[in-house]
Amino acid sequence: MHSRSTSSDDSALDALDGVPDDRSALAQILGGISDMQRELARLHVRMDSMEERTGGPSPSPSPHMRPRSIARSHSNRSFRHDSSRSSSPDKLASIPSSGTRPAHLSQLPRPVISQPGPILTQEPDLGLWCVVPAGGAGTRLWPLSRESYPKFLLDLVGSGRTLLQSTWDRLLPLCGPRRLMIVTGDLHVDGVLDQLPELSESNVLAEPSPKESMAAIGLAAAVLQRRDPDAVLGSFAADHIISGRDGFESAVTEAVAVARAGYLVTIGIAPSHPSTGFGYIKLGDKLDVDKAPNARRVTEFKEKPDARTASAYLATGEYRWNGGMFVVQAKTLLSLLEKSMPELHEGLVKIAAVWDAPGKKEQALQEIWPDLPKIAIDHAVAEPAAKAGKVAVVPATFGWDDVGDFSSLADLIPADEGKARILGDQNLVVTESQAGGLIVPAAGRTIACLGVDDVVVVDTPDALLITTRARSQDVKKIVARCKKTYPQLC
Repeated sequence: MHSRSTSSDDSALDALDGVPDDRSALAQILGGISDMQRELARLHVRMDSMEERTGGPSPSPSPHMRPRSIARSHSNRSFRHDSSRSSSPDKLASIPSSGTRPAHLSQLPRPVISQPGPILTQEPDLGLWCVVPAGGAGTRLWPLSRESYPKFLLDLVGSGRTLLQSTWDRLLPLCGPRRLMIVTGDLHVDGVLDQLPELSESNVLAEPSPKESMAAIGLAAAVLQRRDPDAVLGSFAADHIISGRDGFESAVTEAVAVARAGYLVTIGIAPSHPSTGFGYIKLGDKLDVDKAPNARRVTEFKEKPDARTASAYLATGEYRWNGGMFVVQAKTLLSLLEKSMPELHEGLVKIAAVWDAPGKKEQALQEIWPDLPKIAIDHAVAEPAAKAGKVAVVPATFGWDDVGDFSSLADLIPADEGKARILGDQNLVVTESQAGGLIVPAAGRTIACLGVDDVVVVDTPDALLITTRARSQDVKKIVARCKKTYPQLC
């Protein structure tokens, strides 16, 4: 019910503009409604637990997979899949229909109502468009994450909100629902709209095939420039976890100010350890930009280093993790892309020119999209622009994790010291003489572990993964082998 209240709330607030007392009272009422929604969600959890203890019909929920928001009607959606699309039968069969759960999680206990999203009491005035690339298969989190149902559609930490919904919640205070745009694959459009009922369908950009981040963000920039020539956009991944709301919002606000000065701006994450799994940003001189006291010039981007090099980076204090967050004026990004990759720029501009023209968009995508190069925004634009002195960084101190594998996921799940972390129903897991590790009983059956330290066990109805935290990065190799024999499982 919360998902459809924002527009009516905004209208009520607009009507009360200039009446401070009434506006304050309405804000308190809306805050109370939000609190009531959270309490109702908690009540549902308690009721399900009581029914389980008394032998009632509702089993205990597995918190790693919460329900989507109430599905909207798809009858008028112009970009649903049709019989003319070329997709493998196995993939189409595994795509969950609206309002249902994915096949590989179908045997989980029926979930409880998810936690509600935030309610805005007023529209943000930052003037920012938030673009969320929602792609990738999340192969290192297989068999939970699949091509047909990737990790951004999952609640991986038991919060009651999926990674995509959490990203929406985080960005809403910065841009509002009308300025939030999702770029995703054709296969995932329905899942995205089901989980984000307030998202305008015109702000969903569907890619016919994955082309990495430059094509996704570049397409959004080209479409936005036609809709809003002075648009400032911020690109934020759909599947990252961020803690420290104030720090995040402060960094983005500074980045917007620097972007208006003509820079491509990235947000540099303060490294907590010498990671070999992230790229790094080398800080340069301070910039003199109003309302951005922490902004620095980017000297260069560094690829993922080895352990020794990563330690050396941290020792200097002049490096930040590259979290893949960029803030830039749409026209600036397109200008940089035109200089570095003119063919990609030309193709995206042609598609954007007919994006809002019924019937013409599909033809343009069919003719142009397949030939566009696959390249990340870092290589296509950020690195060349940094050499020209046109990239800035806002160092940030908020917590950040890209949930890139089961080892990093385990760090996000609380557990007693020396004990295994359990994602799901803890009553299904029995351990003895085991330290560390991660266990996911997603198939609903009992898992017993004896003396296997730092093991990772992910049990789903159709696939069982057993590995160690140390080999978590290599799960993608197993997925590659499974694709040859069991493509329907990937």
